[in-house]
Amino acid sequence: MLSVHVARLGAGVYLSQNADLTYYAASTMKMAVLAALYRSGLDLDAPVPVHNRFVSAVSAPPFAITPDWAADSDTWQLLGKSASLRWLARRMVTHSSNLATNICLSHVGLDAVNEIWRLAGARHSVTRRGIEDFAARAAGVTNLVTAADLSRLLCWLPPELLDQLAANVHRIDLPAGLPTGTRIALKNGWVRGIRHSAGIVYPSDAPPYVIAICYSGPLGMGRDADDPAARLLSRISAGIWSRRHSLLAKGDVS
Repeated sequence: MLSVHVARLGAGVYLSQNADLTYYAASTMKMAVLAALYRSGLDLDAPVPVHNRFVSAVSAPPFAITPDWAADSDTWQLLGKSASLRWLARRMVTHSSNLATNICLSHVGLDAVNEIWRLAGARHSVTRRGIEDFAARAAGVTNLVTAADLSRLLCWLPPELLDQLAANVHRIDLPAGLPTGTRIALKNGWVRGIRHSAGIVYPSDAPPYVIAICYSGPLGMGRDADDPAARLLSRISAGIWSRRHSLLAKGDVS
């Protein structure tokens, strides 16, 4: 299944295909965690413990997540030490750190994250558990997004947080379909059978536009880069880029 939502900022929807269909969120939910943390009033520069023990969203023992040193060595090297929430939040979106995500989520709470979805105007998206909370997953507790809601969230985020998303090191999916050096503030996410990417693209010769693509199916191999689903998303991104001068509104982005 494939969902696509494209809109020129402030000018309504250009393309909406299955845009309200829900998918497992994968790492795209980290954008809502980021926004909730910055809205929380917590001292983001205060050091907090870096640990790998988290409370489940259901009545179950605490859980730990699988270390991923290849993707996120800087955070895992701090295990048993401390780091600021600001540093962890940035790592969460620039390197898609699962460890940083669960630590940030443990400080801000699920209710605050779901309040972000509500404030952004999301209609179907929800964050109900942390990363690798397998007991919650077995109980049917999951995180959901839609392509339209990811677009709404991106359009709602303040420039400071979009700047952090623009520092995403995973230049695959949507960025791979753009000319080198094109600014895009994005978050992508993948597990086997799932591939999503959503971002705001800033062409130098046309107004910015938001694009969100959600995919589920056999092309999603769960690999970071060499993934057929990633290539599919990049081709769609390239097709939208080629039409960047004519993204005429066909509806209301809200």
